[in-house]
Amino acid sequence: MSHKNDGTRREAAGSKSAKILYRPFGLAGSIVGGIVAGQVFRQVYKRVAPGHPDDPPTPLQSEYPLKEIVLASLLQGAVFSVVKALIDRGGARAFQRWTGEWPGD
Repeated sequence: MSHKNDGTRREAAGSKSAKILYRPFGLAGSIVGGIVAGQVFRQVYKRVAPGHPDDPPTPLQSEYPLKEIVLASLLQGAVFSVVKALIDRGGARAFQRWTGEWPGD
């Protein structure tokens, strides 16, 4: 469901150029988001699984049961998804403040 305002036609005309201009910002945000999400995940994992090594288990580490690896992966996916959404939305809002155009839709 779309939540466009009454100026839909005017916004649509500018949205193509806004999308193109936003691409470098979106790419930079994705890189920063990946770095931030990795750090956030490590901190969350330390708190959720105290007594474990600093790094969460990976699928190829045979000393961990599958259940623990799957739970760590689920947590990692959730953290990355939330951080990406926050950074994407924040970047789009900043772009809108600077240019007056929303880069999505």
